[in-house]
Amino acid sequence: MSVQRWKIGVFDSGFGGLTVLRALLRRLPEADYLYLGDTARLPYGSKSRETIVRYALSSTRFLIDQGADFLVIACNTASALAFDAIRAASPVPVLGVIETGADEARRSSRTGDILVIGTAATIESHAYAAACRERGLRALEKACPLLVPLVEEGWLDHPVTREVVRIYMDELLGQARQSDSHPDVLVLGCTHYPLLRPAIEAAAAAGLRVLDSAEATAAEAVRRLKSAESAPRSVTPGQRRFFATDSIAKFQSLGARFLESPVEDIVLVDLGG
Repeated sequence: MSVQRWKIGVFDSGFGGLTVLRALLRRLPEADYLYLGDTARLPYGSKSRETIVRYALSSTRFLIDQGADFLVIACNTASALAFDAIRAASPVPVLGVIETGADEARRSSRTGDILVIGTAATIESHAYAAACRERGLRALEKACPLLVPLVEEGWLDHPVTREVVRIYMDELLGQARQSDSHPDVLVLGCTHYPLLRPAIEAAAAAGLRVLDSAEATAAEAVRRLKSAESAPRSVTPGQRRFFATDSIAKFQSLGARFLESPVEDIVLVDLGG
């Protein structure tokens, strides 16, 4: 019987999805990975739902054309607004970050009350609230629009960043008190936010467990892949290929921060308007 190797396509509008790839590489280094950052068309959050769906579908088709046999939508905005369209159009299995984050919250919470922080587009979609409600959870959501630019500026441990995080968390915890909510889980609903986890945990209330949706998504992807095995798989490290729709130099610089290792073999691609 021939030895096979998974080829996993990971898609994000930019760099944050590299935290998902980082988690996947720790768990499944023997797979081949194709990472696409649609950097020429970000931020998705300022676009209409129709435009986000169109962008996400073109990225999906690109990764499938490159040979991906499993897709991870490592973009909260695309998962919130385009996941159903992606899944309907894809001939291969697709996993998004929102459903996996909600599943992990359900496993982790004892009170059933959840807090979610994310970008404005993700929060305005109420996708996390809907996913939590389907799982019997109550979710309070808060948009934290300043955090992504602070991460991309590299201000991970800057006093300004710590103060912004504290303000956001104080507002969200105040909202929880006013609604008579008793949250015990905080979901990081943006793939940039794991880089700010120390600041977020420092500002969070005692007893509030911080969940990284990137880690939850990687764990679920590995579970699904291994449960579907039909032939022996390679155990040697796989290859990584990166695609960007804008500046390779910027992708290398910022990407290394998110992946925590050098980002090489980047190909510039044009996915159209």
